[in-house]
Amino acid sequence: MPSVGVKLYSVFFKFLLKHRLQTRNQSLSDPFGVTSRPQEESVAAPNPAFTDGVATKDIHIDSFTSLSIRIFLPNSALVVDDHHPKARSSLLPRISRCNSYGPSVTPKPTSPTLTQYRCSSCDGFFGDDSRPLEPGSYRGYSPCLGDCRVLCRKLPVVLQFHGGGFVAGSSDSASNDFFCRRIAKLCDVVVIAVGYRLAPENRYPAAFEDGLKVLYWLGKQANLAECSKSIGRSDSHWQISDAFGSSMVEPWLAAHGDPSRCVLLGVSCGANIANYVARKAVEAGKLLEPVNVVAQVLMYPFFIGSVPTHSEIKLANSYFYDKAMCILAWKLFLPEEEFSLDHPAANPLTTGREPPLKYMPPTLTVVAEHDWMRDRAIAYSEELRKVNVDAPVLEYKDAVHEFATLGMLLKTPQAQACAEDIAIWVKKYISLRGHEFSY
Repeated sequence: MPSVGVKLYSVFFKFLLKHRLQTRNQSLSDPFGVTSRPQEESVAAPNPAFTDGVATKDIHIDSFTSLSIRIFLPNSALVVDDHHPKARSSLLPRISRCNSYGPSVTPKPTSPTLTQYRCSSCDGFFGDDSRPLEPGSYRGYSPCLGDCRVLCRKLPVVLQFHGGGFVAGSSDSASNDFFCRRIAKLCDVVVIAVGYRLAPENRYPAAFEDGLKVLYWLGKQANLAECSKSIGRSDSHWQISDAFGSSMVEPWLAAHGDPSRCVLLGVSCGANIANYVARKAVEAGKLLEPVNVVAQVLMYPFFIGSVPTHSEIKLANSYFYDKAMCILAWKLFLPEEEFSLDHPAANPLTTGREPPLKYMPPTLTVVAEHDWMRDRAIAYSEELRKVNVDAPVLEYKDAVHEFATLGMLLKTPQAQACAEDIAIWVKKYISLRGHEFSY
């Protein structure tokens, strides 16, 4: 059974969540709608330094919807070229890492708290604009565009969708920031956390469309970066013009992102979004090139249906997210004329869905023993396996919904073990050497 602390915090959490959902529901009667959304979670500021081994930045990619993302770049993206003619043994010493992509480097610290990198081409430090920096100064990280001993490794990309019942949560919350940093380091990937629009201000399909929009944006970034190589670029910034006007190439993704190894990772309701994006990626096929979705991870997905499962009956009043509150969240998310617990966004097992399940990418499903949504997630995984899709289920005993991503539970051994288990499975599909990992 969960600890006493978890049980007490669950009572407090459910009280606050119920109040928030009722407030959202009451606001719908306001003729002017929801005019403001209070800050409900602590926010982690973006940090372009490799603090804790991961640099972050926020980007707004759609001016019409304010769709934003947070990029998490691990310092393993930088590699020393020992064969570079200007290589110096005293600069950027290597450290041993056992992974499938080659060695990483240890950054040369210039102060107790800030991390910077030394360029053997200019014998200085470089930061946010790749210009040499004096020791002790700081401008943040940017890929060095000169003849430099520090090479840019191409890392797989993980699109992450946070939880919150479609009405709460954010890509820059402290808990989501912590979780994404953990995934970036364990999986050795670039993580893109998607700040999709929330309900009831933005109902279905807004959040799903935002998820798909980020996937297409990732493909456009890869194509723009490829174009910039053929037409040249400025040393200060990468900018080219396309059919829609002036477009800026995101340097972190251009230097380090490999969209041909893209993984979707959804948490709770984010798993519903990830599964939708995966289906649309299958439908798009080669139109998405060079983006290729190689796998998806569904962490305790927010699935429901009109015919209750055994767990929905037995655990209806379970910890943190009980069934009554989740149904209210669905009422806030789905348009009134479309509300149904068997809506395609809610129930993955509705008949007649396209494309057929056999075309879905490999899918890892994480479930918790004390989560009322667990049975439907397991049933979906079983349907995938029936059509020969690699779809294992990781079930964690004495665990509750969001046990690996909720703020107070992030530092528990179970949360760490879950992230490590995910990394083991994901690396099977993002490794350049093929399926050398086994699960």
